[in-house]
Amino acid sequence: MSNKNYHPVTIRSMLSSTWYNKHLILKMTYREIISRYKGSMIGLAWSFFNPLLMLIVYTFVFSVVFKAKWGADLGGGRGEFAIILFAGMIIFNIFAECINRAPSLMIANTNYVKKIIFPLEIIPWVVLLNALFHALISFTILLLAQLLIIGYIPPTILALPFLLLPYAFCLIGVMWILAAAGVYLRDLGQLMSIATTVLMFTSPLFFPLSALPRSLQPYLSLNPLAYFIEEARELIIFGNVPSIGSLTISGILGMATLFVGYAFFQKTRKGFADVL
Repeated sequence: MSNKNYHPVTIRSMLSSTWYNKHLILKMTYREIISRYKGSMIGLAWSFFNPLLMLIVYTFVFSVVFKAKWGADLGGGRGEFAIILFAGMIIFNIFAECINRAPSLMIANTNYVKKIIFPLEIIPWVVLLNALFHALISFTILLLAQLLIIGYIPPTILALPFLLLPYAFCLIGVMWILAAAGVYLRDLGQLMSIATTVLMFTSPLFFPLSALPRSLQPYLSLNPLAYFIEEARELIIFGNVPSIGSLTISGILGMATLFVGYAFFQKTRKGFADVL
């Protein structure tokens, strides 16, 4: 089907497009991961060393220089804060990778938009899987560090996919909106870079929400990242499982965001080739 023709906006078409093109998505993801490190001396090994070096830096800066504490005794000594911070940063980095790249996705893939028949809606999935691949490596390093520093990994980590699935749905939905809007609003990329920085410092990365004055907690709880960062940390480190109610609500909101984003992308894509 040509990009200029009618594109259906239904849940069925959204799901079938992803399923039908799953092999193409995986192939493009693999190509993107490999191309990121193409030409470097150690290649893909950088995906392991980058988060490892960051964890070492976090451990030194926050446990030696700042001597920061989280307010919970996990028996990890100096490395305790670094592990807690690193867990939150993994969740945030998935968000930052996806959102910062989203506004320029169609512009960076003009050849797909103009010259060939191509399912443009799958490109955000490629970006998300690329971010999740690097997050998986970071999670592996985190768990190894947790064993060494704290001495245990809570079994609640097995529930992490139930938290990450609605998170992924939200990200894809937002990416579809930003990718489509970025074709028409070229300043959107700069705005999202600023927004990402603001969200980083207003997210519970360097502090728990409970450490803030009660008058401020409801406002910072409106940050869409706050829930996922706090609950991921609870699952991975503190051994606490989110309530079924909160998971259900996040799942519903994730699916709603996914479909709204898909509908917006499908409705606006017919003008991409004309603008690009």
